[in-house]
Amino acid sequence: MNTYSDTKRWQGGFTLIEMMVVVVVIGLLAAMIGPRLFNQVEKAQKIRIKQDIRAIESALKFYRLDNYRYPTQSEGLEALINPPSSAERWNGPYLEDIPLDPYKNPYVFANPGTHGKEVEVYTLGENQVTGGEGIDKDWGSWNIQEIQ
Repeated sequence: MNTYSDTKRWQGGFTLIEMMVVVVVIGLLAAMIGPRLFNQVEKAQKIRIKQDIRAIESALKFYRLDNYRYPTQSEGLEALINPPSSAERWNGPYLEDIPLDPYKNPYVFANPGTHGKEVEVYTLGENQVTGGEGIDKDWGSWNIQEIQ
């Protein structure tokens, strides 16, 4: 025969220990899965940087074909969108818009380049400071081939 105390015991819900076990299991799963997800986000950001820089470099090459020179440092990447007054043979726009890096910052244009290239396009990473590692690493025309 079912007594009141037997019925009440099964209707009480979870015990504190059961809830703590569930919280610990969820915490362990998050600790195992979290770093893997972060690595995938960082990898996707690097791939986007590589694609953006290659697209900008391609647009710069078309600009050079039309104008017999790259944009000057003062003209910058804006010359790929709007014709500078000194570009008589401008046949653009060479890009629809100038992309921002994954950290919502503009890419940096250098003419002349400082890593052995005539011109360079790069991002200073999330911290916007020269140098760094991980998401703060500077990626540019000179080292994007390292991105896999």
